[in-house]
Amino acid sequence: MTPSGTVPSWSGWGDPARVPTLPAPVLTLLEQALGVTPALAAAVAMTGVSLPEPDLPGGCRDELVALLGAEQVRDDRESRIRHTRGKSTSDLVRLRSGDAADAPDLVVLPATHDEVAAVLRSCAQHRVAVVPFGGGTSVVGGLTPRRAGFSGAIALDLRRMDRLLAVDAESRTAVLQPGLLAPQAEEQLGAHGFTLGHFPQSFEYASIGGFAATRSAGQASAGYGRFDEMVVGLTVATPQGCLELGRAPASAAGPDLRQLILGSEGALGIVTAVTVRLMPAPAQRSYEGWRFEFFSDGMAALRRLAQDGPRPTVVRLSDEIETAVGLARPGQLGSASSGGCLLIAGYEGSPPDVTARREAASAVLAGCGGEPQGDEPGQEWRRQRYAGPYLRDALLDAGAFVETLETATFWSSLGALYGAVRTALTEALTAQDTPPLVACHVSHVYPTGASLYFTVACAQADDPLAQWQRAKTAAGDAILRAGGTITHHHGVGVDHREHYAREVGPLAVDVLRAVKGRLDPAGILNPGVLVG
Repeated sequence: MTPSGTVPSWSGWGDPARVPTLPAPVLTLLEQALGVTPALAAAVAMTGVSLPEPDLPGGCRDELVALLGAEQVRDDRESRIRHTRGKSTSDLVRLRSGDAADAPDLVVLPATHDEVAAVLRSCAQHRVAVVPFGGGTSVVGGLTPRRAGFSGAIALDLRRMDRLLAVDAESRTAVLQPGLLAPQAEEQLGAHGFTLGHFPQSFEYASIGGFAATRSAGQASAGYGRFDEMVVGLTVATPQGCLELGRAPASAAGPDLRQLILGSEGALGIVTAVTVRLMPAPAQRSYEGWRFEFFSDGMAALRRLAQDGPRPTVVRLSDEIETAVGLARPGQLGSASSGGCLLIAGYEGSPPDVTARREAASAVLAGCGGEPQGDEPGQEWRRQRYAGPYLRDALLDAGAFVETLETATFWSSLGALYGAVRTALTEALTAQDTPPLVACHVSHVYPTGASLYFTVACAQADDPLAQWQRAKTAAGDAILRAGGTITHHHGVGVDHREHYAREVGPLAVDVLRAVKGRLDPAGILNPGVLVG
């Protein structure tokens, strides 16, 4: 169950009732421009999913039951299916076809740090792989362990560790448990007058522990920062013991070991508590739209704001394609576009601060050629900002293949990276007789550079998994050649592992493997993720 009380879809993104009906212009575009035909078969029912029998050493299962109680050690069909993989399109295509071949043998639900530690010790002794599970929203294969060489696999579901443990109003910090979902965290912090300011597209279903494990970046990162910038302390359980990291706002006491855990996706340890810095809950929120003739003009304006200020809390620039087809404002999908590129700017804070920053930023945007579009586009985007994954589900139902990928680089290379990735995706999919629509936006900016987030839509080939793998590999190769990073905020998982190794080099991979060897000698923590 989610904070709203709904049971999320096991074969889609979230609340099934929120999957939209595609308007006629979109269906026409899919058929005429992309060659998409209605799906040949609907997604199978859960009862039709092929699920292997649990295969776990009896001694391990007995120990887990003794540790947690029988109710918190589950091998029923629904629990196992719901903990199979994440929410990438490839994950969902396999589940929708009835394939749950890599389902965990057990789902276990600890409630304390000590219980997590005890589970890890037992699984290390029995060589059982452990996959940490928060909101289940990974889109890079982060919940798909390598099973070869292990006697079984469990999903370590952290949902019972869902408390706000402490608030230090004077220091503006809070201690949160990892299974706390983002909406619950915002509600509980709001009761104290604070916010995290972290609102990624996965916000409704993602967990605090998942944010830390993947170096998540929210849509308001221009104002509040990335999640890893918010973390000031971590408690981590490993098979070898406990790590307590972070005891001051800044320190020169050696390398910052928090950075080893942030982004490690459960491969080095299980986060059991996160200490975060807080911001006062904003008294005012103001969102507006701007139009730029060309994507390059909008990127130049973003660079001015990022480097010289004032920086909006939210800034998002869609390219010509994303603007034209309505992806810039999911609620307007299929409606007519005035052309150009849509920029959304949002401001949060006290009324005087919002007014001052909005006026100053508007002068910059206008000076760079931007045309003000008023508040309506900004407010519409804010209302619809979590709608993208539901739109993906509707497009899958219609027979399209839709997926995303993201990267980042320095400003001087951003235009070239944009062109290289678009070209790679277009050529790789066209060569498979499924020419795509490739759209892009910028949603995270820094003084030195920015991110690029691509959405790709095309007809499904006979083997959509192989189809996307060829396109994804081509895009990853293009990213590295153009000097970008293989992932800005989705994480490495399994899907990015080989390109990540090329990005950082063999010595860096050896360092990470050495750290994993010390913290996790049996290699049970999310095997196959990050470093193999």
